[in-house]
Amino acid sequence: MRYLSLLLAAGAGLTQAARVVYDWNITYVNANPDNLFERQVVGVNGKWPLPPIHVNLGDTLVINAHNSLDVPTALHSHGMFQNNTPWMDGPVGVTQCAIPPNYNLTYEFNITQHGSYWIHSHYMGQYMDGLRGPMILHNPNETYKYDEDVIVTVSDWYHDQSKNNLDTFLSIYNPTGAEPVPQSGLINDSANTTFSFTPGKTYRLRFINISGFSTFYLSIDGHTLDIIEVDGIETQRTSVDSFYLTAAQRISVLVTAKNNTDLNYYMHADMAIDMFDVMPDDLMPNITAPIYYNTNHQNFAPSQDIGMDSPFDDYLLVPLVNATVPEPDQSLNLTFNFDVTTDGFNRGMFNELPYLSPKVPTINTMLGMGNLSSNVDVYGPQSMAFMMKHLDMIEVAVSNFDAGNHPFHLHGHTFYMVGRGNGTWTGDHSTTEWFSNPMSRDTILINSETYAVIRFRADNPGPWFFHCHIDWHLESGLAATFIVAPEVAQQRMTLPQAFKDVCTAGGNPAEGNAAGKQGLDLSGAPSGITLLYDGFTAKGKGAMAACCLCALIGMASIVFYALSDPEKKARGIADAQRGAAPPS
Repeated sequence: MRYLSLLLAAGAGLTQAARVVYDWNITYVNANPDNLFERQVVGVNGKWPLPPIHVNLGDTLVINAHNSLDVPTALHSHGMFQNNTPWMDGPVGVTQCAIPPNYNLTYEFNITQHGSYWIHSHYMGQYMDGLRGPMILHNPNETYKYDEDVIVTVSDWYHDQSKNNLDTFLSIYNPTGAEPVPQSGLINDSANTTFSFTPGKTYRLRFINISGFSTFYLSIDGHTLDIIEVDGIETQRTSVDSFYLTAAQRISVLVTAKNNTDLNYYMHADMAIDMFDVMPDDLMPNITAPIYYNTNHQNFAPSQDIGMDSPFDDYLLVPLVNATVPEPDQSLNLTFNFDVTTDGFNRGMFNELPYLSPKVPTINTMLGMGNLSSNVDVYGPQSMAFMMKHLDMIEVAVSNFDAGNHPFHLHGHTFYMVGRGNGTWTGDHSTTEWFSNPMSRDTILINSETYAVIRFRADNPGPWFFHCHIDWHLESGLAATFIVAPEVAQQRMTLPQAFKDVCTAGGNPAEGNAAGKQGLDLSGAPSGITLLYDGFTAKGKGAMAACCLCALIGMASIVFYALSDPEKKARGIADAQRGAAPPS
């Protein structure tokens, strides 16, 4: 249910702002979106797919969430800055405890941005079960003009529940870390999606990749796509024939329809199959949706689909407002890879240490631990916390040691894509490709065995997640927490009681450090899952010494036995001289 409560704002022009309220009962629903397999999905108010959220710049969005599932949940409005409301951000363990079954939690925040976004569960891969949908923030004074606004989501789809897939992925029986491969791909959560174009009209197509894993390559036969927005940031109008979207990215394009109805056309959404360890025989990775100019005939234009051969490069896009990016005040060097850890799982990790969620959400610790909130240790030994000063320009260099491409999302901010290069970031500026007027976005694709350099202003106090948006990799530990200006956060904010109560309702501590204790006593905080030791541990050395000692004792026993019977030895020598076989 959605309703509006209009609030009259004072000031010149008497502009109106709306309080836009959605009542969401999060429930299970049965669905068969790919026409191949009916399964239980997570919907809202007994329906699936989720209805899009629509709000205007300046509105207040309210989502009254009731969890009717038999497992916890949480909601993340992807791409929202959440200025002064970081507890509304959604990632469990960072800005909230999970909402337990049969419990309510209200998300309420001001809309200070515009563009194409989405909302999804941020708990244990749950959004791949369907709890995901578009969130469109309209600008009453749009820069670019168009006749119709159309949402186009692309997504991968699994037939098994995410919990089962996650158990298979994070297992001692999956030492290579092969990710579950989806059974199909969808456009607007269906295999039967169609579109209609009216000759001469200009359409804004808001492409949103709501996948848990897959990158898609998008194109429309016979039509030019003019990019005008990337992850909520307006661009100078740029014409392309195709582009890619990795998981969580968004791009808006303007498409002007042709002036005749002689032909219909196909929209193409091709999955990047190089991400899959195996390619199932029954997976159809090239998804299409017809665009009808005339439904009375089936005459379609020839395919111009080139899929993964697309030359698109989002680094070459130019922001509508030119960017001047100063030199950094703080630099952070992150490397990431996947390897087997001490629990026997193949995990993703930054700087050779996987993220483990603390017992107390990081925002609770930040706002409740006084001066200790500025001590990075208070957030836990494996919360991968990095402290950042208010208003500093932060540079983060991320080097991909893996053989696959990975999308990384920063909560609470957009960042400038200032540089890139092959291999590993060493700080050598001469080997880096730099961009003087860089594009901003909130999710970036970092290709295999390359690095990216991003910069952002730490102007939003709070704890902000930085993680791979392939949900399998996030759950395996490929994440970090950026702790921005805790002292400023304490001056400006007080954690609402509801975000303490939701912890208590779920049986979790609501206060204290990462272990739920006071001071720097971190005993009991999640830790101890690390890379396997590359070499001999103390126990290993002891075992090796014991083995060597046993071997020496064994050889000495043989020699002693052989020398302990001189008569037998003498007979053996005599026999040998006569050419006889020695005694046994």
